[in-house]
Amino acid sequence: MRATFTLGRIAGVRVGVHWSVLFIFGIIAFGLAQGRLPQVYPGHAPVLYWVAGLGAAVVFFASLLAHELAHAVVARRNGVVVDDIVLWLLGGVARLKSEASSPAAELRIAGVGPLVSLLLGGLFVLGTWLLTLASAPGLLVEVVAWLGGINLLLAVFNALPAAPLDGGRLLRAFLWWRTGDRLRATAGATAAGRALGWLLIALGLVVFMRGGGFGGLWLALIGWFLVAAATAEGRQAQLRGVLAGVPVRDAMTKDPLTVPAHLTVAELLANPRYRYRHSAFPVTDEDAAPVGLVTLDSARQVPPETSGTVTVSEVMVPLSRTSVAGPDDSLADLLPRMEPGAEYRVLVMDESGLVGILSLSDVSRTVTWLMNPTQRR
Repeated sequence: MRATFTLGRIAGVRVGVHWSVLFIFGIIAFGLAQGRLPQVYPGHAPVLYWVAGLGAAVVFFASLLAHELAHAVVARRNGVVVDDIVLWLLGGVARLKSEASSPAAELRIAGVGPLVSLLLGGLFVLGTWLLTLASAPGLLVEVVAWLGGINLLLAVFNALPAAPLDGGRLLRAFLWWRTGDRLRATAGATAAGRALGWLLIALGLVVFMRGGGFGGLWLALIGWFLVAAATAEGRQAQLRGVLAGVPVRDAMTKDPLTVPAHLTVAELLANPRYRYRHSAFPVTDEDAAPVGLVTLDSARQVPPETSGTVTVSEVMVPLSRTSVAGPDDSLADLLPRMEPGAEYRVLVMDESGLVGILSLSDVSRTVTWLMNPTQRR
């Protein structure tokens, strides 16, 4: 899940937002402003309901952000590098570049999220009580009460023992501690995630057929997400098991063809060396040091009338936003950071500079070779 735009950094962690957040943000604001609030406290001006609904949506996403930041901060304290936090349709996700080194670290990283949501829910419930005692406006009391309930629900739901929920991470930590096998523990947690997902899908369809309307469809959507995410996590765990002990150098394409940063887009597209071999190339400066990654797709988006003056450096993905690995790094640990698409190639570098480039197709080819004994003879 890639962020559509970035909000900035909080506690040193990059925070981004996916476009799908607008959808759920609108649902929350509309549901409160046009549904719950007018029903509970009728007679107010429509603008007040909308202000209250929009305010509740903003604070809710701030609560989600606090949940994910807690994961990120504890992960860093346990030696796990955090890539970024992305808020999206069904909540948020803190993307970690590596895995916890022990079941205890996994327990701490996974457990802090629901604890933060539980704490926030308790604080909002306490705030509701205090506002009621102070005879605060009813709309304010209702919004704070809703925030308390939704955070408590978030804590309980995330604590369910099913991947990819936080409870699934807790289950994996427990199974890992009991068996000493992280791969088997992941398989158990992902199986639980798929089971819960199918249960929610079935329950959502039953609710919908009995007149539950959108609520049933939303429940089924959450179930579908759990099944898809748990299945993907299980497959990735299997791949990590196959690739255990394999260094990046064994899968990368060595000595890749590079593109000078000063080359124009027109020259790049006209040169047969670049047009017919690959879809992405490392970009280097005058000293042959890598400075980024350029894709042919991004180059083709430059209008023909300006391609003769626009340089590759202007359309490339800069090195600061490109995944970089060392040739001796573990391929299994690198796998979670890789995504489909030419712009997500990994540049492999050592102290001497660029030594290779890695794509998911390279990883797939390595997995096929490892799993086919006849090809290894």
